[in-house]
Amino acid sequence: MKKYAYLFPGQGAQQPGMIKDVAENSASAMKVIDDVSALIGVDMKNLLWEADKDTLSRSDNSQIAITTASLAIMAALKDKGIEPSAAMGFSLGEFPALYAAGVLSFESVIKVVRQRGLIMQKVCEEIAAENAGHAPGMSAILGLPPEKVVEIAKGIKDAYAANMNSVKQTVISGTFDALGEAEKACTEAGARRAVRLAVAGPFHSPLMQKAADEFEKVLSDVEFADPKIHLFSNVTGKEVLKGAEAKSSAVLHLTHPVLWTDEEAVLANIISVEGGADAWSVIEPGPGKVLTGLWGQTEFGASLAAAPINTNESIASL
Repeated sequence: MKKYAYLFPGQGAQQPGMIKDVAENSASAMKVIDDVSALIGVDMKNLLWEADKDTLSRSDNSQIAITTASLAIMAALKDKGIEPSAAMGFSLGEFPALYAAGVLSFESVIKVVRQRGLIMQKVCEEIAAENAGHAPGMSAILGLPPEKVVEIAKGIKDAYAANMNSVKQTVISGTFDALGEAEKACTEAGARRAVRLAVAGPFHSPLMQKAADEFEKVLSDVEFADPKIHLFSNVTGKEVLKGAEAKSSAVLHLTHPVLWTDEEAVLANIISVEGGADAWSVIEPGPGKVLTGLWGQTEFGASLAAAPINTNESIASL
């Protein structure tokens, strides 16, 4: 029987109209959307299918929308008898992964993600107001080895390597001035491009400590069970074996880098030990195809391609 590794996308994957055809063809997917609406008092059908790009891009909207989309796709896949044997998520995507692994209940993951989005939106608005026209943010460094980007960021005050996306792309978070200095230094060191990202704040860096402190309070009475399948952590880049570790990492997550390439390597090793490429499929059950692309940039992506699963047609193809 085929094993599936689920890669869940993070904030930025949202798009107007996402997964509408999935929900229209799966009663289970539609039920997820209705259940989320009832839990948080937000019309999720309207948010997913009628909201414009700017509305969806807000953290308080995008995080719950992407999570709902991912869980709805999971429900449609379950109806086909497809369930994950491994799960990992990029940034926000770690929360659908926690649900997929049985660490968080449906109600818990929805309520936690809702609060996470609200907190991050509020903190980012405060940061922007305090630094009008000079706001902290993130910049993607393309074509420079990750270890070189990390080295450069360490030498610049208030610059932090935030997302280890691939051998070709590393994202830096920092203050406005620190990002400018880092972009210049990386370009001079041989980076092909440095691209300032259209994000609301300096995610996955110590500059988000206030959000982490508030989020820790939200999680204080939330139960995190031990994972029932292979689960991986952005914070450690390794497999998570205990619910307590998953809970502490969920807070650290906001101020620590996403060690995505490390997670991919650990997953690839598990796949090779547990039957190899013939026994596994790697899929991205959520909006977009960013993680499919990042997997394709790895040395193991050539022998086992990933596939985005976010339309009725792609679900039917499995």
